[in-house]
Amino acid sequence: MALVNIQVPDIGDFDEVGVIELLVKVGDTVKAEQSLITVESDKASMEIPSSHAGVVKELKVQLGDKVKQGSVIAVLEATGEAAASDEKPAPAPAAQAPAAIETQAPAAPAAPAAPAAGGGAVEVRVPDIGDFKDVAVIELLVQPGDAVKVEQSLFTVESDKASMEIPSPAAGVLKELKVKIGDKINVGDLVAVLEGAAAAPAAGPAQASTPAAASAPAAAAPVAAQASAPAPAAATATATAPVPAHQPSTPTPGLPHASPSVRKFARELGVPLAEVKGTGIKGRITQDDVAAFTRQVMSGALQTQAQGSEAPAAGGSGVGLDLLPWPKVDFAKFGPVERKELSRIKKISGANLSRNWVMIPHVTNNDEADITELEAFRVSTNKENEKSGVKVTMLAFVIKAVVAALKKFPEFNASLDGDALVYKQYFHIGFAADTPNGLVVPVLKDADKKGILQISAEMAELAKKARDGKLGAADMQGGSMSISSLGGIGGTHFTPIINAPEVAILGLSKSQMKPVWDGQQFVPRLTLPLSLSYDHRVIDGASAARFNAYLGQVLADYRRILL
Repeated sequence: MALVNIQVPDIGDFDEVGVIELLVKVGDTVKAEQSLITVESDKASMEIPSSHAGVVKELKVQLGDKVKQGSVIAVLEATGEAAASDEKPAPAPAAQAPAAIETQAPAAPAAPAAPAAGGGAVEVRVPDIGDFKDVAVIELLVQPGDAVKVEQSLFTVESDKASMEIPSPAAGVLKELKVKIGDKINVGDLVAVLEGAAAAPAAGPAQASTPAAASAPAAAAPVAAQASAPAPAAATATATAPVPAHQPSTPTPGLPHASPSVRKFARELGVPLAEVKGTGIKGRITQDDVAAFTRQVMSGALQTQAQGSEAPAAGGSGVGLDLLPWPKVDFAKFGPVERKELSRIKKISGANLSRNWVMIPHVTNNDEADITELEAFRVSTNKENEKSGVKVTMLAFVIKAVVAALKKFPEFNASLDGDALVYKQYFHIGFAADTPNGLVVPVLKDADKKGILQISAEMAELAKKARDGKLGAADMQGGSMSISSLGGIGGTHFTPIINAPEVAILGLSKSQMKPVWDGQQFVPRLTLPLSLSYDHRVIDGASAARFNAYLGQVLADYRRILL
């Protein structure tokens, strides 16, 4: 094992940037290219990745610290191949930054044509934005007729790795904007025309500042569903795993989904972005959203969480649920405490669970299934297939039974889309997997086309990927219905929370032997508790009771699947 210093790589023409988020802590095991910290300048925010895999022995930075290229941010105890390559030079020191920038500048087609002596039209083209192609325009920050300044951001683009603002290389009046939301652009593309522009800056400063503003991407905030996907690498990386697309309806942990200039504007006004609802594309917070929030607070129409714990007026409007602010308590005054930050998975899943519980009218139907014969068949099947290495669990049989129930009751295999109901013609079943970092829900695709042995094998593979933190976004999307099984732990019944946009979720508790009256005597039977939570906007109580009853019949006599 060897200790490796992790340094800040080339982040463009930024002297010092502030540390705004710590993504790991001492003792964490990290992978190569996993993000360690988030830094932010006035133009962009970015995540700094680890150049090696290993265990974090020491964090050299704290929130609020300033770092630059070459700064040591962490010390890792390298593992595997990383340890063998420790003799290789560390990332380029800060002294080489100007040379790197000068190398990129001549190749960048960002320099606009010089304006006429008396002021004329200036073509604005996309500067060097690093190793990005076909990035999408997600936000327009100006419109024709606006007066813009040198280095003022014109619009925001986003790839699957980062978001960044494209600045103006000259001052003037925007005569024409050549792009619209959703367009794909590349380096050198004509994006705007300025009229009556002031003399363009000298070639050196323009080429130094424009790539700097563009090459430092703003880190796109990750979503629900996609919690276990690898963190995005810095802009200098040549290949990174894509991050899940932002979901506008999902509260976003960490940084708000807003451009760096909007975050700076919010800081200047003292606006907590976590409390601002974004109206831009993908739920992005715009400058107008921040201004509107400020006007509401100033007029007394809105109260932020930081404004105290005054009780809402009786008979409130119901907007925002009129909830009291969360109590702030100094627990240390009551006795010794220990503070531990939530894992990223718990932050993301917690936000999703809160939204789902508040927005979906949950009702839970409890029932029991007699699985005496099915359990005996499962045990004998495992004995017969002992050499195959595939262990069949009761959950595999339940998944196949749920598919049969979904076919019989198609409203359970649907999702609300506004005022319409979307009926799915596929049968993808999610199952909750407990991992050291929290709960995740991998999805078993096309369960209707697979046998019990194949389902068991794929479940084992997905569960292992979940424990190893290797589930991708695609592994956790597209579910028809989810199953949460606590059978291996205990309990009789519980109320599982629906995994939106699904409309139902099945909870399984610990099976137990019970005396059951067969008409003549009490006989011991193995029963499995079933807890079916459903969205009452889509499913009524009678349908839920029928679904659970049919599911119990199938589990009691598995031959019904063939009918």
